[in-house]
Amino acid sequence: MFEPELLRTFLAVERAGGFTAAGRQLGLRQSTVSGHIARLEQAAGRELFRRDTRNLALTADGAAMIGFARAILDAQAQAQAYFSGSALTGLVRLGASDDVMARALPDILVEFQRTHPGVDLELTVGLSETLKSRMAAGELDLVFGKRLPGERHGTLLWRDRLVWAGRSATTEFEDPVPLITYPEPSLTRQQALRALEHAGRTCRVVCVSDSLLGLRAAALAGLGVIAHAAGVLPDGLVPLTDPRLPELGELDFVLTHRRTRLADPEQALADAIIANARRLSLQTTRSGM
Repeated sequence: MFEPELLRTFLAVERAGGFTAAGRQLGLRQSTVSGHIARLEQAAGRELFRRDTRNLALTADGAAMIGFARAILDAQAQAQAYFSGSALTGLVRLGASDDVMARALPDILVEFQRTHPGVDLELTVGLSETLKSRMAAGELDLVFGKRLPGERHGTLLWRDRLVWAGRSATTEFEDPVPLITYPEPSLTRQQALRALEHAGRTCRVVCVSDSLLGLRAAALAGLGVIAHAAGVLPDGLVPLTDPRLPELGELDFVLTHRRTRLADPEQALADAIIANARRLSLQTTRSGM
């Protein structure tokens, strides 16, 4: 009665808070997401979301559907794992940069664990350079993060353009440019400071946060400007059009592993991330970057 694809879309809309944001996470057009929800509501015979021009909210039936959808998808995943005979077991220690965690990576990890219930995941979120150092020290098995163009480590998943971003595209900043940034050794911080210096602009660091949530909050409050990969730009922030801000260049998103020959659980997770990289880079692809 309830197709799994429609249920996944429903949960994504509820989690993302809107059809457009859910579409970005799933790699679907907004019209496709709307169609999925319409078909699910038709199958249920109930309205699941209450919509107006500004807000999207669950109805009482929609709130009930959340539990049913999760239970149905979990049961399906358990059946698939049982009959597929997945016998993988072990621990995979994955490091992920904060910005990729804000997109489809959580869904990929959920799907991986449904398919391989015998594999335990230990997730560490942090700055790419910090994660790389921890992997070199033997503390992580895989790292999904960033590198500078020209660096050779890791498997390239996609390349993204760095942009200056804030709450309004037309915002302009006089010197010193108020910079919102990750702490050292952040690659975006490094690129931003270098670009401003080469352009002869001065800056002052007005906010430092080791989480994307903190950077987004500071930018939405109008405290300053952030340098960020365009394809994984936080919701609510937009690229600035100020021509006086210098070009920032690009960053590579890569998957790096500790060992030359991966253990079977590590290889399975690496394959899942690489296969789903399009979902994580969808916004970049649509922007033609």
